[in-house]
Amino acid sequence: MPQSSIVSSLRGAGCVFAEDEAALLSDAATGPAHLEALVARRVGGEPLEYVLGWAEFRGLRVVVEPGVFVPRQRTGFLVEQALGVLPAGGVVVDLCCGSGAIGAAIAAERADATVYAADLDPAAVRCARRNLPRRVYEGDLFGALPVELRGGVDVVVANVPYVPSEAIASMPPEARDHEPAIALDGGADGLDTFRTVAREAPSWLVAGGHVLSETSEEQADRAAAVLADAGLAPHVARCDELGATVVVGRAAHDGREAFAGTSSRSSGSSAG
Repeated sequence: MPQSSIVSSLRGAGCVFAEDEAALLSDAATGPAHLEALVARRVGGEPLEYVLGWAEFRGLRVVVEPGVFVPRQRTGFLVEQALGVLPAGGVVVDLCCGSGAIGAAIAAERADATVYAADLDPAAVRCARRNLPRRVYEGDLFGALPVELRGGVDVVVANVPYVPSEAIASMPPEARDHEPAIALDGGADGLDTFRTVAREAPSWLVAGGHVLSETSEEQADRAAAVLADAGLAPHVARCDELGATVVVGRAAHDGREAFAGTSSRSSGSSAG
């Protein structure tokens, strides 16, 4: 199948980076028939990551299986923020882990950290175990974790579903039609799962520990208020380059801290 024909087919299907995708598909194919099948899947609307079987995330090639949430490049900013508050030898929990991309990136960049991951979706757990061979659990949020972790977690990273239910229909077809609704739908205002994480996080964190979650710019103030209501000191971090917003909650050191909200903005990021 000529490369020019592949590019034309992809461009006709609305693929913005048709040349780059054509090269990736050609590299992934084991022969002409396989290449034709891969191109047909992509032209049919499947996410490129499903067709290739992987996604690039902070320099890693993360395994992504069909039916599992595809890691976004903007989520690299969430990883960056988590690394910034992770102490030496710290314990990290990646909740709503999906493919395990966040946990895998943290483990790759901080070999001293101990990383746990959990997801409610069995398909996501199976995929995450290919990227994080150890300490991946199936279950609902903190309920999936070993009880001995309670009170001993330094950083909780929870890339929760945060799309408001009524906004799902307007999402790009690649996400709306192929990714699991459980990984996208955050309820009426997009914060249902986040509220549960914020409410339960303090009992799992060490004193001064942190919980972090990606959210939209429009939701950031409400999400920060949710953290404050849970007894966590809120902070909102933003990355203009990646279009990313992260809310951070810090547990009190002695139970008597004043929880004043703060905000910061980054014009760039080292995340890919």
